[in-house]
Amino acid sequence: MFEGWPLLSVLVWLPIAGGVALLAIGRQSAVLTRWLALVFAALTFLLSLPLWTGFDPHGGMQFVERVPWIPVFGIEYALGVDGIAMPLIILTTFSTLIVVLAGWDTITDKPSVYYACFLIMEGIMNGVFAAMDAILFYVFWEAMLVPMFLIIGIWGGENRIYATIKFFLYTFLGSVLMLVALVYLRFQADSFAIADMYGLGLPLSVQTLIFLAFLAAFAVKVPMWPVHTWLPDAHVEAPTGGSVILAAIMLKIGAYGFLRFSLPIAPDASLKLSGLLIALSLIAVVYIGLVALVQKDMKKLIAYSSIAHMGFVTLGFFVIFPIMANVGFSDGGALLAMQGGMVQMVAHGFVSAAMFLCVGVLYDRMHTRQIEAYGGVVNTMPMFAAFFVLFAMANSGLPGTAGFVGEFMVILSSFKASFWYSLLAATALITGAAYTLWMIKRVVFGAVANEQVAALDDLNKREFFVLLVLAIAVVGLGVYPAPLVEVIEPSLQRVLDVVTAR
Repeated sequence: MFEGWPLLSVLVWLPIAGGVALLAIGRQSAVLTRWLALVFAALTFLLSLPLWTGFDPHGGMQFVERVPWIPVFGIEYALGVDGIAMPLIILTTFSTLIVVLAGWDTITDKPSVYYACFLIMEGIMNGVFAAMDAILFYVFWEAMLVPMFLIIGIWGGENRIYATIKFFLYTFLGSVLMLVALVYLRFQADSFAIADMYGLGLPLSVQTLIFLAFLAAFAVKVPMWPVHTWLPDAHVEAPTGGSVILAAIMLKIGAYGFLRFSLPIAPDASLKLSGLLIALSLIAVVYIGLVALVQKDMKKLIAYSSIAHMGFVTLGFFVIFPIMANVGFSDGGALLAMQGGMVQMVAHGFVSAAMFLCVGVLYDRMHTRQIEAYGGVVNTMPMFAAFFVLFAMANSGLPGTAGFVGEFMVILSSFKASFWYSLLAATALITGAAYTLWMIKRVVFGAVANEQVAALDDLNKREFFVLLVLAIAVVGLGVYPAPLVEVIEPSLQRVLDVVTAR
């Protein structure tokens, strides 16, 4: 049906056009603004589904579009998706639709600008995942900063200015180094096409510098310890929708960069520095989990848990080197580790989005995120409590939920690298359960803590629908992850082939 369509261009530019349209006409009516935002978000999501239905897992890059952009420098407007990018684009379009629905009644200040920022950011993030040209990737990568900067800066909390500047500086400084690396690679490969930068056979010293330049950009985005400190600040100050997109999509873009750039472009340096990346990942998994235990703000607790969960992703991507050193390439352990990392990216998108939306529901009613302000919520909001407990269990890594699958795959495969890697990674399941259940116990269960909790209203139909959709996604991926695993496997195998061909 969509053969011959520039489908990826539509997914990039349709939401951006929707955002511009909202900015142009949105001030006239808040109701019209909401409905237009919903139409554009729903249409983009529906148009992203053919990527899944028409995708051949064994077909390499698909839905490819190529147009000369700046011919004098050989820069192309080149878009395409493989099994790594495609699920992330669908996750982006899904998350944006959820965000539009979640902010329906709660955003009263400048709703046209609010929704426009999210729609424009959706198009840009789709561009990041689909870009096959390094400069096009960089343009989209930098452009992401602007809408998120505005979202936190306009609709954020008391310390929003501090949070936005910290977020901007951290991410921007890392990106500058990435640009230098991309320009150098252009002269080595005689092309800005990302695929042409693979397998150049660069000396180890050069690869190391390129890897570190990429690391500066991608580690901040993930974020990895010790450059993680901007994330809790950004999450605490961001409105609920901003937190959802930050957690569900923006953190994944850093991990995506490792798969698309660091590993295949600098395989020798990736091998040399794999120990460092594994160490940083395990610190994120163990130490940040302990930091989450002492948080008093629900958002800050979930933000730290996101950093710990993303540690599994980077662990899965870099533990492949000690696995291959121990048991060889043909064993399948390395592929399992990468699959685990990728599944964790998608699963975390659902679970963290759901957790932040639950906190948003409580905040909309009581205007506080402090754990101590709540207690006994189950007595007044039983439907909400059921959803919150389910998502908390998924966040803890309960089998049968999305939060378990990727983490289990990474723990299982890391055992082939080292018993200690798997043991340290597995502690995350304990600490994750500790901080999440501690929060649930104090917020949801027990006697009604105060008059404000006693006066709470349960979920309305819109909130119920949003949380129900996410609950289906979380349980569905937890019970039956096979469709996702089958889609991503051949693409991850190709990355492994490039890495091992060094």
